[in-house]
Amino acid sequence: MVKVRLRRQGAKKHAFYRIVAIDERRPRDGRPLEYLGSYDPNVEPERVVLRGEAIEAWVARGAQLSPTVKSLMRRARRRQAAVESAV
Repeated sequence: MVKVRLRRQGAKKHAFYRIVAIDERRPRDGRPLEYLGSYDPNVEPERVVLRGEAIEAWVARGAQLSPTVKSLMRRARRRQAAVESAV
């Protein structure tokens, strides 16, 4: 089964994460099927870059979102809605 989850990158204690589609049997930092975005918790405000259409395409094909990726998507949608309502 394919999972959409975080892949750790960066230096010790200064990690950032790539959001990837990967077979669930592969290790956390294994070769992904596709890169779908990134998440950097070290900057203020934290930076989340998502390829929403690509993520939705993987979900339509049966991929499961990890709880963290699901939470990041929910927060990104809320931020986008707040920006659109402010304009």
